[in-house]
Amino acid sequence: MKVSVVGAGLAGCEAALQLANSGVEVKLCEMRPGKMTPAHTTALPAELVCSNSLRSDQLHNAPGLLKEELRRCGSFLMKAADICRIPAGGALAVDRIEFSRTVQSMIANQKLITMVNEEVTAIPDGEVILAAGPLVSDSLTDSVISLTGSDSLYFYDAIAPVVDFESIDTGKAFFQNRYESESDSRADYLNCPFSEDEYRNFVRELKAGERVTTRDFEKEIHFQGCMPVEAIADSGDMSLAFGPMKPVGLVDPGTGNQPFAAVQLRMENKAGTAWNLVGFQTKLTYAEQKRVFRLIPGLENAEFIRLGSMHRNTFINGPAVLDSRMRLKSDSRIMFAGQITGIEGYIESIASGFLAGKLMSGMQLFPPAETALGSVLRYSTETITQNYQPSNINFGLFPPLKKKPRRGRRARREAQAERALEGLEKWLSEIPSMKKCVDPGR
Repeated sequence: MKVSVVGAGLAGCEAALQLANSGVEVKLCEMRPGKMTPAHTTALPAELVCSNSLRSDQLHNAPGLLKEELRRCGSFLMKAADICRIPAGGALAVDRIEFSRTVQSMIANQKLITMVNEEVTAIPDGEVILAAGPLVSDSLTDSVISLTGSDSLYFYDAIAPVVDFESIDTGKAFFQNRYESESDSRADYLNCPFSEDEYRNFVRELKAGERVTTRDFEKEIHFQGCMPVEAIADSGDMSLAFGPMKPVGLVDPGTGNQPFAAVQLRMENKAGTAWNLVGFQTKLTYAEQKRVFRLIPGLENAEFIRLGSMHRNTFINGPAVLDSRMRLKSDSRIMFAGQITGIEGYIESIASGFLAGKLMSGMQLFPPAETALGSVLRYSTETITQNYQPSNINFGLFPPLKKKPRRGRRARREAQAERALEGLEKWLSEIPSMKKCVDPGR
């Protein structure tokens, strides 16, 4: 058997590596660099475009649980992420270039994978995994629409800016993780504190900032988990102070008090030369981003390595058009994986690609419903709703516990995680080949 995998993003790369590791020949197709997307900047596989964070690495959080399950199952991209991780507190963040190059080496070291850099304009013949991502090209979108009829399903995603560390005024900004009583040069986050007057002025200018104009024929739909910062501000002047700018757990060493609000920056690369504005996805014009974001205390002279941007993300109504094995109901040779199925997020895309590769290579047993992997699979194939929308992994997708712990939400999540890992280990024991995975290339 030979499988065509369309798209060398997170899902496509994971699927291709799992297939090759199972002895299946793969043709991995990627249109970059010949044709770029509005969000990508390189020709590297598995490029992280929105953030360098794969979110929480804690088991009592659903993203952390999903990462642990993937590690135990032998996910290639989780191995790459762990190799390339950089400090980010309780989250898993990576040096994005090193991460993509590590994945590139893994693919190059697999003799059964042939990488082809050319645009796919129509669904290939034979067995196919379509993992073209939410930025699928117009021509391939037309082919998907003809198969699924899902031409009205899309939403907007936005990218946060990155600044040069040398341009940050660390006399105002301070290193500190939340709930630390003192500034710590070893902390993973850099915080820009606001007084109340500074905050209210910033919000006023942010709301007034010029935004990229949506084309007339496109309706603007934002994914709730990745709202542009100015769209959050539009919902109320204090919405940012209770959202991405919440100061809870921070103590400004300059005043000894909690700031009225704060912007956190997270390291983008191992060298520490680039820092990402956490939660500051935006659709402001480039000129307005420079003007408004330089109102942030400590960023008055910020040099922007990357500015934010907005792009349309396309997805299908997975539960309506896919069967339980992620195959198209109308054409079973075609399998869909990644964000184009309506799951959202880096780690969720890796999980979807992992499942696609395993299912295409002949895996018969589905991961249990109580696992994070099972939840990802079932959300994109079985969710029943009149308004199917992209979703990150969350404990709301898991079956309820038969008996809830009395100690509250944290204890309940820990119990769900414990149940999930027990179910996963039982499942893995029934599929001995699941953990077999070659060492990643560098």
